[in-house]
Amino acid sequence: MEGWQPYFWEIFRIFFYATPSCKGEYVLLNFWMPISEKFQADFCESCFYHVYNRTNNKELLFLNDENHLFFLRKFDEYLSPYLDTYAWCLLPNHFHLIIKVKTLQQVISYLDLPEKKLSITEQNFKKEQISLGELIEQSFKRFFQSYALAFNKIHKRKGNLFYKPFKRRQIENDSHLTQAIIYTHANPAKHKLAKDFQTWKWSSWSTYSSSLPTKLRRAEVLEWFGGHGEFVKQHIELANHYYDNEISVED
Repeated sequence: MEGWQPYFWEIFRIFFYATPSCKGEYVLLNFWMPISEKFQADFCESCFYHVYNRTNNKELLFLNDENHLFFLRKFDEYLSPYLDTYAWCLLPNHFHLIIKVKTLQQVISYLDLPEKKLSITEQNFKKEQISLGELIEQSFKRFFQSYALAFNKIHKRKGNLFYKPFKRRQIENDSHLTQAIIYTHANPAKHKLAKDFQTWKWSSWSTYSSSLPTKLRRAEVLEWFGGHGEFVKQHIELANHYYDNEISVED
Protein backbone atom coordinates (compact mmCIF):
# COMPACT_ATOMS: atom_id res chain seq x y z
CA MET A 1 0.00 0.00 0.00
CA GLU A 2 1.42 3.40 -1.02
CA GLY A 3 0.72 5.39 2.15
CA TRP A 4 -2.57 6.52 3.57
CA GLN A 5 -2.83 10.06 2.08
CA PRO A 6 -4.71 9.06 -1.11
CA TYR A 7 -7.14 7.06 1.00
CA PHE A 8 -7.80 10.04 3.29
CA TRP A 9 -9.04 12.25 0.49
CA GLU A 10 -10.96 9.41 -1.10
CA ILE A 11 -12.70 8.71 2.22
CA PHE A 12 -13.48 12.40 2.69
CA ARG A 13 -14.98 12.70 -0.78
CA ILE A 14 -17.02 9.50 -0.48
CA PHE A 15 -18.43 10.24 2.93
CA PHE A 16 -19.26 13.91 2.41
CA TYR A 17 -19.65 14.93 -1.21
CA ALA A 18 -21.20 12.46 -3.65
CA THR A 19 -23.01 9.18 -3.82
CA PRO A 20 -23.99 7.08 -6.86
CA SER A 21 -27.56 6.15 -7.72
CA CYS A 22 -28.63 2.74 -9.04
CA LYS A 23 -28.39 4.13 -12.54
CA GLY A 24 -24.71 4.97 -12.06
CA GLU A 25 -25.35 8.69 -11.84
CA TYR A 26 -23.77 10.73 -9.04
CA VAL A 27 -25.93 12.68 -6.64
CA LEU A 28 -24.06 15.59 -5.08
CA LEU A 29 -24.61 15.92 -1.34
CA ASN A 30 -24.42 18.97 0.85
CA PHE A 31 -22.59 18.32 4.12
CA TRP A 32 -25.47 19.91 6.07
CA MET A 33 -28.23 17.82 4.48
CA PRO A 34 -30.28 15.77 6.96
CA ILE A 35 -29.01 12.26 7.69
CA SER A 36 -32.19 10.79 6.18
CA GLU A 37 -31.26 12.32 2.82
CA LYS A 38 -27.51 11.79 2.90
CA PHE A 39 -27.44 8.12 3.81
CA GLN A 40 -30.47 6.55 2.13
CA ALA A 41 -29.08 4.84 -0.98
CA ASP A 42 -31.36 2.62 -3.04
CA PHE A 43 -30.50 -1.08 -2.91
CA CYS A 44 -29.67 -2.33 -6.42
CA GLU A 45 -28.72 -5.79 -7.61
CA SER A 46 -25.00 -6.70 -7.59
CA CYS A 47 -24.04 -3.47 -5.79
CA PHE A 48 -22.01 -3.12 -2.58
CA TYR A 49 -23.24 -1.17 0.47
CA HIS A 50 -22.06 -0.05 3.87
CA VAL A 51 -25.06 -0.46 6.18
CA TYR A 52 -24.89 0.91 9.71
CA ASN A 53 -27.14 2.11 12.47
CA ARG A 54 -27.23 2.88 16.17
CA THR A 55 -29.75 2.75 18.97
CA ASN A 56 -32.01 5.57 20.07
CA ASN A 57 -30.23 7.86 22.53
CA LYS A 58 -27.15 5.64 22.18
CA GLU A 59 -28.60 3.02 24.49
CA LEU A 60 -26.90 -0.37 24.65
CA LEU A 61 -27.78 -2.65 21.75
CA PHE A 62 -26.27 -5.76 23.35
CA LEU A 63 -26.27 -6.68 27.04
CA ASN A 64 -24.76 -10.17 26.79
CA ASP A 65 -23.26 -12.68 24.36
CA GLU A 66 -26.64 -14.21 23.57
CA ASN A 67 -27.86 -10.82 22.33
CA HIS A 68 -24.95 -10.68 19.86
CA LEU A 69 -25.62 -14.21 18.64
CA PHE A 70 -29.34 -13.59 18.32
CA PHE A 71 -28.65 -10.43 16.27
CA LEU A 72 -26.44 -12.40 13.87
CA ARG A 73 -28.97 -15.23 13.60
CA LYS A 74 -31.78 -12.82 12.78
CA PHE A 75 -29.63 -11.01 10.22
CA ASP A 76 -28.95 -14.36 8.57
CA GLU A 77 -32.63 -15.28 8.63
CA TYR A 78 -33.99 -12.05 7.18
CA LEU A 79 -31.20 -10.82 4.89
CA SER A 80 -28.95 -13.68 3.76
CA PRO A 81 -31.40 -14.76 1.03
CA TYR A 82 -30.90 -11.36 -0.62
CA LEU A 83 -27.39 -10.30 0.39
CA ASP A 84 -23.82 -11.57 0.56
CA THR A 85 -21.83 -10.38 3.59
CA TYR A 86 -18.22 -9.22 3.33
CA ALA A 87 -17.58 -7.78 6.80
CA TRP A 88 -19.46 -6.98 9.99
CA CYS A 89 -18.82 -5.51 13.41
CA LEU A 90 -21.09 -5.23 16.44
CA LEU A 91 -20.37 -2.42 18.91
CA PRO A 92 -22.17 -1.68 22.21
CA ASN A 93 -24.63 0.78 20.67
CA HIS A 94 -24.26 0.38 16.90
CA PHE A 95 -23.21 -1.97 14.12
CA HIS A 96 -21.56 -2.00 10.68
CA LEU A 97 -22.24 -4.34 7.75
CA ILE A 98 -20.51 -4.51 4.37
CA ILE A 99 -22.86 -6.30 2.02
CA LYS A 100 -23.53 -6.94 -1.65
CA VAL A 101 -27.01 -7.36 -3.09
CA LYS A 102 -27.49 -10.64 -4.90
CA THR A 103 -28.64 -10.73 -8.50
CA LEU A 104 -32.31 -10.47 -9.31
CA GLN A 105 -32.28 -14.05 -10.61
CA GLN A 106 -30.76 -15.34 -7.35
CA VAL A 107 -33.50 -13.62 -5.35
CA ILE A 108 -36.27 -14.93 -7.61
CA SER A 109 -34.84 -18.46 -7.46
CA TYR A 110 -34.89 -18.32 -3.66
CA LEU A 111 -38.49 -17.10 -3.57
CA ASP A 112 -39.51 -19.85 -6.03
CA LEU A 113 -38.33 -22.65 -3.73
CA PRO A 114 -41.23 -25.08 -3.11
CA GLU A 115 -40.72 -25.04 0.67
CA LYS A 116 -40.53 -21.23 0.86
CA LYS A 117 -43.46 -19.59 2.64
CA LEU A 118 -43.64 -16.06 1.32
CA SER A 119 -44.16 -13.02 3.53
CA ILE A 120 -46.56 -10.30 2.35
CA THR A 121 -43.57 -8.20 1.27
CA GLU A 122 -42.14 -11.09 -0.75
CA GLN A 123 -45.53 -11.73 -2.33
CA ASN A 124 -45.73 -8.08 -3.36
CA PHE A 125 -42.26 -8.31 -4.88
CA LYS A 126 -43.18 -11.38 -6.92
CA LYS A 127 -46.29 -9.52 -8.14
CA GLU A 128 -43.95 -6.69 -9.18
CA GLN A 129 -45.75 -4.29 -6.82
CA ILE A 130 -42.47 -3.32 -5.13
CA SER A 131 -38.87 -3.18 -6.33
CA LEU A 132 -35.89 -5.26 -5.25
CA GLY A 133 -34.63 -2.27 -3.29
CA GLU A 134 -37.92 -1.99 -1.42
CA LEU A 135 -37.90 -5.72 -0.70
CA ILE A 136 -34.45 -5.45 0.90
CA GLU A 137 -35.30 -2.26 2.80
CA GLN A 138 -38.42 -3.90 4.23
CA SER A 139 -36.42 -7.02 5.11
CA PHE A 140 -33.99 -4.88 7.11
CA LYS A 141 -36.91 -3.27 8.92
CA ARG A 142 -38.38 -6.70 9.74
CA PHE A 143 -34.96 -7.79 11.00
CA PHE A 144 -34.68 -4.76 13.30
CA GLN A 145 -38.22 -5.21 14.54
CA SER A 146 -37.67 -8.89 15.29
CA TYR A 147 -34.51 -8.19 17.26
CA ALA A 148 -36.03 -5.22 19.12
CA LEU A 149 -39.17 -7.12 20.16
CA ALA A 150 -37.12 -9.99 21.58
CA PHE A 151 -34.62 -7.62 23.24
CA ASN A 152 -37.41 -5.60 24.86
CA LYS A 153 -39.17 -8.70 26.12
CA ILE A 154 -36.06 -10.28 27.63
CA HIS A 155 -34.76 -7.08 29.20
CA LYS A 156 -38.16 -5.67 30.20
CA ARG A 157 -37.77 -2.64 28.00
CA LYS A 158 -40.34 -0.62 26.02
CA GLY A 159 -40.19 1.59 22.97
CA ASN A 160 -38.13 1.82 19.79
CA LEU A 161 -34.62 0.43 20.07
CA PHE A 162 -33.11 1.49 16.74
CA TYR A 163 -32.60 4.97 15.33
CA LYS A 164 -34.76 5.54 12.25
CA PRO A 165 -34.14 5.47 9.38
CA PHE A 166 -31.21 3.08 9.20
CA LYS A 167 -28.28 4.30 7.13
CA ARG A 168 -26.70 2.82 4.03
CA ARG A 169 -24.17 4.14 1.54
CA GLN A 170 -23.46 2.57 -1.81
CA ILE A 171 -19.82 1.57 -2.19
CA GLU A 172 -18.85 3.16 -5.44
CA ASN A 173 -15.40 1.85 -6.39
CA ASP A 174 -12.57 -0.53 -5.52
CA SER A 175 -10.77 1.71 -3.04
CA HIS A 176 -14.03 2.52 -1.25
CA LEU A 177 -14.66 -1.21 -0.76
CA THR A 178 -11.18 -1.71 0.69
CA GLN A 179 -11.64 1.24 3.03
CA ALA A 180 -15.11 0.17 4.14
CA ILE A 181 -13.96 -3.34 5.09
CA ILE A 182 -10.96 -2.00 7.05
CA TYR A 183 -13.02 0.76 8.68
CA THR A 184 -15.57 -1.84 9.82
CA HIS A 185 -12.97 -4.11 11.40
CA ALA A 186 -11.04 -1.18 12.94
CA ASN A 187 -14.09 0.39 14.56
CA PRO A 188 -13.67 -1.08 18.09
CA ALA A 189 -10.24 0.50 18.45
CA LYS A 190 -11.37 3.77 16.89
CA HIS A 191 -14.03 4.01 19.62
CA LYS A 192 -11.46 2.99 22.25
CA LEU A 193 -13.33 -0.22 23.05
CA ALA A 194 -10.17 -2.25 22.43
CA LYS A 195 -6.50 -1.32 22.22
CA ASP A 196 -6.15 -3.59 19.21
CA PHE A 197 -9.09 -4.17 16.87
CA GLN A 198 -7.81 -7.70 16.21
CA THR A 199 -8.83 -8.71 19.74
CA TRP A 200 -12.46 -7.59 19.40
CA LYS A 201 -14.72 -10.63 19.71
CA TRP A 202 -17.77 -9.41 17.81
CA SER A 203 -16.54 -8.76 14.29
CA SER A 204 -15.79 -10.80 11.18
CA TRP A 205 -12.04 -10.22 11.60
CA SER A 206 -11.28 -13.59 13.22
CA THR A 207 -13.22 -15.43 10.51
CA TYR A 208 -10.61 -14.34 7.98
CA SER A 209 -7.94 -16.29 9.87
CA SER A 210 -10.13 -19.36 10.28
CA SER A 211 -10.78 -22.37 8.08
CA LEU A 212 -14.18 -23.12 9.59
CA PRO A 213 -17.22 -22.99 7.26
CA THR A 214 -18.77 -19.54 6.94
CA LYS A 215 -21.34 -17.65 4.89
CA LEU A 216 -18.96 -14.70 4.83
CA ARG A 217 -17.39 -14.14 1.41
CA ARG A 218 -14.00 -14.98 2.91
CA ALA A 219 -12.21 -16.41 -0.12
CA GLU A 220 -13.38 -13.55 -2.32
CA VAL A 221 -12.24 -10.88 0.16
CA LEU A 222 -8.83 -12.46 0.78
CA GLU A 223 -8.26 -12.72 -2.96
CA TRP A 224 -9.36 -9.09 -3.29
CA PHE A 225 -6.68 -7.98 -0.83
CA GLY A 226 -4.03 -10.21 -2.40
CA GLY A 227 -3.92 -12.98 0.22
CA HIS A 228 -4.21 -13.22 3.99
CA GLY A 229 -0.83 -11.60 4.68
CA GLU A 230 -1.67 -8.53 2.61
CA PHE A 231 -5.16 -8.46 4.16
CA VAL A 232 -3.63 -8.17 7.65
CA LYS A 233 -0.94 -5.71 6.55
CA GLN A 234 -3.37 -3.29 4.90
CA HIS A 235 -5.72 -3.43 7.86
CA ILE A 236 -2.97 -2.53 10.32
CA GLU A 237 -1.57 0.26 8.15
CA LEU A 238 -4.87 1.96 7.41
CA ALA A 239 -6.44 1.26 10.81
CA ASN A 240 -3.69 3.30 12.47
CA HIS A 241 -4.73 6.22 10.29
CA TYR A 242 -8.35 5.90 11.43
CA TYR A 243 -7.24 6.01 15.07
CA ASP A 244 -5.36 9.27 14.53
CA ASN A 245 -8.04 11.15 12.55
CA GLU A 246 -11.63 12.14 13.21
CA ILE A 247 -13.08 10.12 10.33
CA SER A 248 -16.50 8.78 11.24
CA VAL A 249 -19.72 7.84 9.49
CA GLU A 250 -21.98 7.15 12.45
CA ASP A 251 -22.97 10.72 13.35
